[in-house]
Amino acid sequence: MTDAKASLTRRTPDPASLRKAHDLIARLATENDDRPSLVSRIACEVGAEIVELARLPGEDLNSVDLSKRYQTSRTPIREALMVLAREGLVSIPPRRRPRVAAIDPTEVREIYRVRAVLLEFIAADVARSATREQLAELAALVDRMEESYRRGDVDGYLWANVAFHEMNTIIANSRTARRMIDSLLLRTLRLSRLSLSSPARLERSLDDHRRLVAAYMDRDATLAAALLRSNHMAALARLERLLSFVATDETAEEPSPIILNTDEDRVSP
Repeated sequence: MTDAKASLTRRTPDPASLRKAHDLIARLATENDDRPSLVSRIACEVGAEIVELARLPGEDLNSVDLSKRYQTSRTPIREALMVLAREGLVSIPPRRRPRVAAIDPTEVREIYRVRAVLLEFIAADVARSATREQLAELAALVDRMEESYRRGDVDGYLWANVAFHEMNTIIANSRTARRMIDSLLLRTLRLSRLSLSSPARLERSLDDHRRLVAAYMDRDATLAAALLRSNHMAALARLERLLSFVATDETAEEPSPIILNTDEDRVSP
């Protein structure tokens, strides 16, 4: 393997994908918040830009610029950024400007390990209790993932993947597990986008989901749990190979780069 690398660059999000990110943040972060509607709007729009990598880790969030954009005082801006800080998307250091949260490798490992345990139990419950109609819905979502893969549509694949796992938590009917999984979802979406950024990764992910649905249909709870846990931990291992994490210096003028190792994403002819 050579040492070819590429820096993470700012994306110009597809409007449909940006809307999905906006709606997800509205549901997870602001739906039960009693703050004014403008605060929720700012949190959803800025948060969606972070999730969609239109704003990079470590980037300043200038409250003066945001106040001009939303034609408001700095108070709603600060409140909106506090909402996003609670969800792990924004960092607010003492006496410094708020910034897009850096990607902390230790936190990433912790989150993926916790999610793996939760998803393992969810998968076993789905295998035991899903109706035929629910299994058909899951299979249809995997079909959507395959259609997106065939088109090379990473955005479409990502959101079909999110819908698939949300459907799993609904079928399992564990409000506690769903609440815990939802609380971690926004923290992992940027990483999911990175980990699904090549055809080779999409293909491996699609195959994993096909095998998982087959285990569900066979009512094999043990295999389903093992597949989902293995898939999640393999995703973490791939991220750790893909990313050379660079700590963000809170005093720097520009965010430190995140370096992507591009070699393992090459598709064999």
